[in-house]
Amino acid sequence: MARPNSLLDSRDFARVARAIGYIDENFRAQPRLATIAAAAGLSEFHFNRLFRRWAGVTPRQYPAVVTANAARGALTGSASVLDAAYTLGLSGPGRLHDLLVTLDALTPGEVKARGRGVRMSYGFSDTPFGTALLANTSRGLSHLAFVDRSAETDALAELGGLWPEAQRHRDDAAAIELVRRIWPEPDARMSGSAGSAVRLAVRGTNFQIKVWRALLELGTAGPTSYTALARAAGIAGGARAVGNAVGANPVAWLIPCHNVLRNDGTLGGYRWGAERKRAMLVWSSLRRQAPYRGNFGVPLAAAARAAGPRP
Repeated sequence: MARPNSLLDSRDFARVARAIGYIDENFRAQPRLATIAAAAGLSEFHFNRLFRRWAGVTPRQYPAVVTANAARGALTGSASVLDAAYTLGLSGPGRLHDLLVTLDALTPGEVKARGRGVRMSYGFSDTPFGTALLANTSRGLSHLAFVDRSAETDALAELGGLWPEAQRHRDDAAAIELVRRIWPEPDARMSGSAGSAVRLAVRGTNFQIKVWRALLELGTAGPTSYTALARAAGIAGGARAVGNAVGANPVAWLIPCHNVLRNDGTLGGYRWGAERKRAMLVWSSLRRQAPYRGNFGVPLAAAARAAGPRP
């Protein structure tokens, strides 16, 4: 099955992530393409092609975006999350997904059964942010985790530990198809063929589910802070506990924990690595700004409902 052009394996994603880090640290010096390519470990030709395929802009255009946002941040003198995070290339709040995402919580009985009676399809696929392991059930997508090239065995062991009694079978083609729905190509978005609903069926404590629901509502609009998320979840003053719940998110990207920053606008931690978090923010911002990529600002309706009693 052919993969969409913007999807990268873990090795190519690591190269892009290194280049983004280098640009963000050195953008004031306006580094040459050859220097950026060397930081990524590629020739100018191959790096230029890889970065444009991934970001929708050339490596020469990206430093200009960062510089412009830095100037804007300096002029405002504001300490807001978006202005303080200018080096991420953020262009301001804007919804990116054209997916309807619904979140269901597993019932206490389902959690206790540890997956008994559940048929689970799992597989690996390239994504815009490297290789990922996805696991799907009849209830919905239960697991989306990014996996480094040398850690696939450990990732499968972790999945097995979470669902030890489930009837698991590998289906990489199904995983690739899910990825194509989650990260459709621009042509699919513009033609209206993208945008089908994605249902999530996750296990978590009452507190975690509450935070993840709030994150679906708040975080899909763009970058936010742990404090703002705590307020949205009705847990004012609980930013630290909210941070722990964010870190336990079992479904990357769709429950957008990458959009939660520290109050000063710095990245903070991320379960799947700070470099990946930075790349996600950059990718989102650049794809909003690229004029030839079509309209990526279609609102995401993040519906949150429980299916029966919560765990």
